[in-house]
Amino acid sequence: MRAGEISEVSQDYLKAIWSAQEWGGEPVTATELAKRFGTTKANVTEVLKRLDELGLVLRVPYRPPELTAEGRKIALSMVRRHRLIETFLVESLGYSWDEVHDEAESLEHAASDLLIERIDVFLGRPHADPHGDPIPGPDGQVVSHDPSPLLAEVGPGAYQVLRVSDADPEVLAQLAELGVRPGVIVEVVAPTDGSGSVISAAVDGRRRDIPAAAAAAVHLSEVGTSARREEG
Repeated sequence: MRAGEISEVSQDYLKAIWSAQEWGGEPVTATELAKRFGTTKANVTEVLKRLDELGLVLRVPYRPPELTAEGRKIALSMVRRHRLIETFLVESLGYSWDEVHDEAESLEHAASDLLIERIDVFLGRPHADPHGDPIPGPDGQVVSHDPSPLLAEVGPGAYQVLRVSDADPEVLAQLAELGVRPGVIVEVVAPTDGSGSVISAAVDGRRRDIPAAAAAAVHLSEVGTSARREEG
């Protein structure tokens, strides 16, 4: 089964179920899916029931839904679409990284597999999107990271920015101004300023005071840490 053979709502649910655990998070519950999509738990149950009947989700009473192998395959194809479109919008059309999420949410459903492949080739087959999230390959493989510490939680030391959550456009814009982007080196001088609201750090050698709320969106790795690639 291909992504285009199921509804856009079903595509979104599969992607959300997979994405919830990508960076070490807990499995998403029906209640959390209802909040995520602005609907009722009863509607979520109906969608999950339909996905279960299609063999894309495994439903177990009182437990979060789990993707089947086929469901995971479709979820990763949607993640691939989303992240390649975000990368194309930033690198080729001049969008800033805080503008692309909603655009990609709309375009990912309309894009054909051929268009996505052409975008991938045009961009030189990038490994990650502008926020540092890995882009699944056309073969269903995706980079897998161990749970990563957040800038808001680490002690003094040198780290590399691995990924920045794109959940809040305002936070993305704020971090862009501070120079906090994937790949840069951040040397934490002091975890907080004493009030718990600011983290003092050197970003690529420049001293910055980073609001703790923004630092909570920044995933780090120790310098030299590498990721591994897994099959989807």
